[in-house]
Amino acid sequence: MNRAPVLILGAAGQVGVELQRSFADFGEIVAVDRESVDIAVPDQVREMVRGVGPEVILNAAAYTAVDRAETERDAAMAINGEAARVLAEEARRLDAVLVHYSTDYVFDGSKHGAWTEEDAPSPLSFYGASKLTGEEAIRGVGGRYLIFRTSWVYGAHGNNFLLTMLRLGRERDRLRVVDDQHGAPTTSHALADATRGIVGGVVSGHFGETNAWAGLYHMSCGGETTWCGFARAIFARAGPLLQGRRPAVDAIASSEYPTPARRPRNSVLSNALLRERFGVALPGWEDALNEVVARLTAEAHGNAGKDR
Repeated sequence: MNRAPVLILGAAGQVGVELQRSFADFGEIVAVDRESVDIAVPDQVREMVRGVGPEVILNAAAYTAVDRAETERDAAMAINGEAARVLAEEARRLDAVLVHYSTDYVFDGSKHGAWTEEDAPSPLSFYGASKLTGEEAIRGVGGRYLIFRTSWVYGAHGNNFLLTMLRLGRERDRLRVVDDQHGAPTTSHALADATRGIVGGVVSGHFGETNAWAGLYHMSCGGETTWCGFARAIFARAGPLLQGRRPAVDAIASSEYPTPARRPRNSVLSNALLRERFGVALPGWEDALNEVVARLTAEAHGNAGKDR
């Protein structure tokens, strides 16, 4: 018997690309991005889901321009809040599994120690508020859903801190990077692989009935650092990608780099519940960084070979 497809939204984004890789052995994949469906329009989302009839919906689509969300509030809420509700309703109607990704920015950063799923959200930015609205909408609809809160996502492709640092590192001798915001850089590669393992177990019944596993979980790489520490770690590993350069990184306070949206000072997430419920733990952030740098280096060498 042929199984129903896996529907991936946000397929062109850094998480969506990795999900297509991780779920390649799962069955048919229908991957959509903004070119084919405007996720900000509820009727388009409903029509698309009903046309596909998926067994699993992986929602990697999001409005992620944190600072721009302060002024583009309708767009942020339509994508991060309303679309999440529509997907939850359609998933429940189909009895499909819905996976949705949320953010550490639902917290205000005031806690000492790692945030758990039981801690009360209090976002500092409209981006965080819009993502929290999406979480609450999905939980309100219920059904077979998994919400994975993650942090500081980056990878080998897309728009992210790692690739920005590599670009700036080739252009400048010295950079100033914030050193008073703490979190765990998390790779899109690790997120996708962990999602694949959990969804496979859910669909096969390994984790029991829906009420035994459905819910909200934190999913981030282990350990913690600051943006400054992350930048220094990138430059320490990425010599071949920087054409032999190694820029100096000066630590600065958030107050020295003002932005329209406020960021939480502490974004570290506890992953204990994820390990307890599913037996899944993402790698430490430094090991994950090593893997991404190795991938980028191999790609660069491969492209160089083609040019010869």
